Amino acid sequence: MPRLLRHPVWRNADPHQGNGLGVVLVPGFGAGEASLAPAASWLRARGYRPAPSGVGFTVGCTAELLTKLMHSTERHAEVTGRPVVLFGQSRGGWLARLVAARRPDLVHGLVMLGSPVLDPMGAHPSVMRVARFLARLAAAGVPGLLDDDCMRGPCFDEHIKALAEPLRVPAVSVFSRQDGVVPWELCQDPCAECVEVRSTHTGMGFDPQVYEALGPRLAAWAGREAEVTA
Repeated sequence: MPRLLRHPVWRNADPHQGNGLGVVLVPGFGAGEASLAPAASWLRARGYRPAPSGVGFTVGCTAELLTKLMHSTERHAEVTGRPVVLFGQSRGGWLARLVAARRPDLVHGLVMLGSPVLDPMGAHPSVMRVARFLARLAAAGVPGLLDDDCMRGPCFDEHIKALAEPLRVPAVSVFSRQDGVVPWELCQDPCAECVEVRSTHTGMGFDPQVYEALGPRLAAWAGREAEVTA
């Protein structure tokens, strides 16, 4: 974080760049909305309108999280008066992709940071052990957690199929070969521009290189949106 705050990509901000374009921020598995607070600050300083996704720590049932994210996306598009950018990290990125594929009318662009869109169950074994533990807790009656059907069965099959659907909105998938949580190969979305950085998995939201990569791409999206609404 100190390196990001000292970097020109943080300090040099054009407050008109975003042109009021809405951005919904979707955190990764177990991370919570606060994990994308630096992204929200960076976006706000550049004239974007960031908003939380309402999915909490992203540890719940996929179908329930998807419903919440869809609602947040609809609401922010209504508030800003136009489609929004979905900005998701890890599990939040592939949840955002599901919304983008299902409701492209609400989505102006999609950013995914370290998101295993090719195989959500292909994360590091330690992460999958946590996921399976949460599923056991859900089976024991603890509410608000992903269940076994999220990792296999009809619900899982439905969402895996949906993740393979073509995108009709511009998308960027940021990946790192130094990622110790999600194998970089799983982030190679064929419908997205795949951009490599040198970052850890959890550090992507704090890495200057990530913002250097996203800055011009988001600016181009905002400029294109301004032309459409002019």
